[in-house]
Amino acid sequence: MTDNAFSWPKAIELIVIWEFSSAVSPTSVGGAGVAFFLLSQEKLSGAKTISVVLYSMVIDTVFFIVFLPLLYLILGPIIIRPGMEAFSDIDGYGITFLTVLFFMTAYGALFFYGLFINPRAIKRLLIILSRFKWLKRFREGLRNNAYDVVTTSKNFRQKQWSFHAKSFGTTIGAWLTRFFAINCLILALVAGINPSLYDHLIMISRGMAMHTITSFSPTPGAAGVAEYLFGGFFSDYIPTGIAVLIALIWRLISYYTYLIAGAIIIPVWFRQIQYRRKVENQL
Repeated sequence: MTDNAFSWPKAIELIVIWEFSSAVSPTSVGGAGVAFFLLSQEKLSGAKTISVVLYSMVIDTVFFIVFLPLLYLILGPIIIRPGMEAFSDIDGYGITFLTVLFFMTAYGALFFYGLFINPRAIKRLLIILSRFKWLKRFREGLRNNAYDVVTTSKNFRQKQWSFHAKSFGTTIGAWLTRFFAINCLILALVAGINPSLYDHLIMISRGMAMHTITSFSPTPGAAGVAEYLFGGFFSDYIPTGIAVLIALIWRLISYYTYLIAGAIIIPVWFRQIQYRRKVENQL
């Protein structure tokens, strides 16, 4: 998405920092703001940064609004929670799920519109923001980005279909890998279970539904909320006695690992940025 501006090690470094920042901030806030900051520190233009972050948010949203309704049509309401055999069984969790999915669709459509259909809308928004007094120090940068974002948006629209296919394909792989980790833990730790393809699809769907519900959690990285919901979402596959254990191992893999890795990588990254600025100031 950055047209090879980063090497693989640099891309992995930034992803770990992004995930760390998302883990320590409320999921309702997300990592978009952090992404803007990180990419701007790496000398991407402001307009390019905005376009890359918006594009990544669009394809993430497209993944959920395509696959969740598709799985719902194939498997039914049971993808949301055990016991939901018909639409009439949908309770508070189901209502929350549908509400959040609606908002995801709305802001995904808004970003898609701004990036691919009418980038001048983003331009106007940035110009309006530049007029606020409390953003006075960023006024010149905002106005420059406002004009440049139209150009970078045009570049994204002119990309070949193979570019968008690769981006969406890797997005699908990244999300499915994250959710399939739950399936693997259940297979490894629940005695005597032999899930069919149907069961695997149900478990992946439940992971997606749970992620959707917790995506607007006020706690950092949905801490506490995800662990609490986990046992209920998979109660037809996980005995009550080991649900907490599996939930903790799952969070260790998908959440706490980034906290540890980020705590190691971020100080090194900051020192690299400070050193580069010092060298640039001396030139």
